[in-house]
Amino acid sequence: MIQRVQTLYMLMVALLGGVASFFLSLWVDADGKTIFVRDDIFMGMAFYASALLAVLAIFMYKKRQNQFVVNRLNIILNLFLLGFFVYRSLNLSGENTISEKGIGMLIPVFSIVFLVLANRAIKKDEDLVKSVDRLR
Repeated sequence: MIQRVQTLYMLMVALLGGVASFFLSLWVDADGKTIFVRDDIFMGMAFYASALLAVLAIFMYKKRQNQFVVNRLNIILNLFLLGFFVYRSLNLSGENTISEKGIGMLIPVFSIVFLVLANRAIKKDEDLVKSVDRLR
């Protein structure tokens, strides 16, 4: 049952982590150099891991509980990314000059929102299956 709504949410997470993160800038440092995900191997691996976990969860549609757990792991990974970006943005050298934050720093926030929506839909499906099993 790949045509469920949580599949669309997880597909959005995979596209945000795997594709959009490499084209959207994260920040502009004090020297005027634009920093992308592809400039740092740690961030690139973290975004690829997030996309891979989302794709893995999509194909675990027969095991809803495992899909739920994989999405929670992905939420934790995105929370670490978000914490790293907050730490990095607070430590950007910009007291004398204005440093610019890019839209790419919001990708973990959007990913977390989509993963929470997917988990809510998975929970709804699980409750529906349990209610049908009670009627048998």
